[in-house]
Amino acid sequence: MRIAAPQFDAELLARHDRPGPRYTSYPAAPRFSEAFGEAALREAIAASNEMPIPRPLSLYVHVPFCSSPCFYCGCNRVITRDATRGQRYVARLRREIDAVAPLFSPDREVVQLHVGGGTPNFLAPEALAAIVGHLRARFPFRRGAGLDLSIEVDPRVADPAALATLAEAGFNRISLGVQDFDAPVQEAVNRRQGVAETAALVEAARRAGLRSVNVDLIYGLPRQTLEGFAATLDAVIAMRPDRLAVYAYAHMPALFRAQRRIDPAELPSPSTKIALLGLAIERLTAAGYVYIGMDHFALPLDELAVAQREGGLHRNFMGYTTHADTDLVGFGASAISRIGSAYAQNERDLAAWAEAIDAGRLPVMRGLALDDDDLLRGEVIQSLMCQGEVDLWRVGERHGVDARPLLDDAGPRLAPLAADGLVERQGSRLRVTPRGRLLVRVVAGCFDRYAAPTPA
Repeated sequence: MRIAAPQFDAELLARHDRPGPRYTSYPAAPRFSEAFGEAALREAIAASNEMPIPRPLSLYVHVPFCSSPCFYCGCNRVITRDATRGQRYVARLRREIDAVAPLFSPDREVVQLHVGGGTPNFLAPEALAAIVGHLRARFPFRRGAGLDLSIEVDPRVADPAALATLAEAGFNRISLGVQDFDAPVQEAVNRRQGVAETAALVEAARRAGLRSVNVDLIYGLPRQTLEGFAATLDAVIAMRPDRLAVYAYAHMPALFRAQRRIDPAELPSPSTKIALLGLAIERLTAAGYVYIGMDHFALPLDELAVAQREGGLHRNFMGYTTHADTDLVGFGASAISRIGSAYAQNERDLAAWAEAIDAGRLPVMRGLALDDDDLLRGEVIQSLMCQGEVDLWRVGERHGVDARPLLDDAGPRLAPLAADGLVERQGSRLRVTPRGRLLVRVVAGCFDRYAAPTPA
């Protein structure tokens, strides 16, 4: 199945785009409840072990530390230059792993590990390798080409020589934060980073044998211009990463304290922000990259592009992935797990997470046990986000119900999108058109029972 490239239309984006979930989960994390605690997580794991064919596992490890604040950031992070805090954190991570691993059947393979942050390379490469080693000692990891080990790296504090240590530990994918190389933008967001040092890290990753390099960019940052962002895109394209993520900046200073350091008068206008997205799509597709969905691009032979063509793309808290039908197990402060039909999130506050570990408890802060309707709608949304289409009859058949009424219920929300040619309905099937691909999140939101009503 080949999905057509998106058609960029600034007017349609301005008319239909609106705030809402990114659907790395359904329901979205704000729907999680503190009534879901440690006992509920243990029950969910036990139930997942009893499935006729238990799912393989994907692991996520969160490292919250950063040595300096980036003013745009909305991630859960702790600003410090005290390396001993990282050492204490790793010791507790090992104890959390020791407590969680025995709850899973010993034959459940790990097929994916991602280490994110924060800044994972705040920790020494030897410490990161030790975390991987500890996980390997507690979980069976798949052997061979089907195993992905990825890590986020801040090029400003990365030693190219350290990548060899990470490769020896088994990491085969690396994600580099860039955001924008334009000096005025970097000054406005407190993140100064050169093209040469980033390119050197990309080359070092390849020499070390890492098979995939991803680069993250952000559009909509303060002082950002079309000319400056074009230069950034050209510099990144010259490095030829396998994947790129081009995220939209969301200015929410009431939620994220660091964003209060950004002068809202320096943010690009809504029309300029849309034009920045259009520029990214134009430059990247001209350079041979395939639009995967939402913010993601990949070279045609990358596993994400292949999975998209073959119908095997999946979306979870780690973004787009080729590993569908896995249970996701999160470790560290704020990490989220998806086990069977339940979500669980660890304590977001570092001190609260540490207190739970020290007391011998699983550090669950909140979660959600999904009901039948959540599971049904979740599959509809997953199909739209990953394949750009959904057949409600087939989805219902898998769930033992008639799911077609969901399409009728979503009709009033879908109507303005259909009127502008963003979606097409044929019987029980809904397809996102090339005109609608950049608004797939809005299309998916039409099936979200928790979402606010569409404005008239």
